[in-house]
Amino acid sequence: MPAVIYTVLRLALFAVATTALWFIGMRSWLAPIGGMFVAWALSYVLLARQGRAAAAWVEQRSAARAGTRRRTAADEDASYEDAIVDAAAPHDDQAPTDEQAADEHTPAERAPDEQVAGSARDDETRG
Repeated sequence: MPAVIYTVLRLALFAVATTALWFIGMRSWLAPIGGMFVAWALSYVLLARQGRAAAAWVEQRSAARAGTRRRTAADEDASYEDAIVDAAAPHDDQAPTDEQAADEHTPAERAPDEQVAGSARDDETRG
């Protein structure tokens, strides 16, 4: 219920701010826009306690409902996909296969052949 009270108070601030801007002389579509910003600033200052109470109330309701949530088809699909990924992933205690070991070589380990060829070309261009 604190969320409803907070919302009503913010709407009241908006109505008061918009009406005040209207009577000051802002008689266009800018009055509600200005009223929105004025009400936002005033609610930040004047309704901080009610805002915290509303946030706590919503958090409590959310936590209470989290335990009673039913599993959906998307949840079932996600758990099935997670099981497939876990089954396909290699475990730490398994040795890598030959293909995995070949993929682990870095370009620096393959570079000596290229460096030799590159140095021969350099010798030809210098000589």
